[in-house]
Amino acid sequence: MRLRQRASEAQLALMLLTRLPAGRLPDPAPDLAAARWAYPFVGAIVSLAGWLIHQLSLGIGLGPAAAALAAFAAMAFVTGALHHDGLADFADGIGGGRDRAHRLEIMRDSRIGSYGALALIFAVGLPVAAVAGMARVPLAAFLLAGVASRFAMLGVIEALPPARGDGLGRMTGGRDWRHLVPGALLCLAIATLVGAAGWAALVAVASTTAAIAITARRKLGGQTGDVLGATQIACECAGWLALAALIA
Repeated sequence: MRLRQRASEAQLALMLLTRLPAGRLPDPAPDLAAARWAYPFVGAIVSLAGWLIHQLSLGIGLGPAAAALAAFAAMAFVTGALHHDGLADFADGIGGGRDRAHRLEIMRDSRIGSYGALALIFAVGLPVAAVAGMARVPLAAFLLAGVASRFAMLGVIEALPPARGDGLGRMTGGRDWRHLVPGALLCLAIATLVGAAGWAALVAVASTTAAIAITARRKLGGQTGDVLGATQIACECAGWLALAALIA
């Protein structure tokens, strides 16, 4: 029974964070907060798709830059660009808001402003350049970037209260450190496979997570779905920059 419940929660996490077909949830369906432990595992699935497209692109003769861009385009397609949307809204709110209420109002606006557009340019350009400049890109590197960046989302959920009384941040929120254990073990296992570059990537991800959490706490009073999306994209970018700097 417990295993079946965990499987239902993982299914819900896959449905929430990707556009991949995941079937129908059993009745009663688990709530979003209970499913958050599975976010890093969903990251592994998304990263695997990106790595496969990267290898296929190189195999058919595309250059490193085109192959890297194809890989990140595939991952954005798999997720429906959900996290990119959050990053853009977060950047617009933090960059253009006068106060907490105004920032949250801006983040609800579906239109993208100059801060959001610039954030997306950097969020796509930097990791693509990092991967394109690597002599070799092992599967473990893709997995670590995807898993650790989604584990970072859990860290923000645990550290910050919801900034609103509704929305995704409220529905997925809660305090229960046990949700961190599976993802933490997965991150450590993959980092061990990668080696020194993997540990450096985890430090980069942790530092980026802390920076976003502090900013969200000061500027918004807590986390929202957009904050979580911004965390995933920014941490993935930071992780790739660390990996590219150390993987020969």
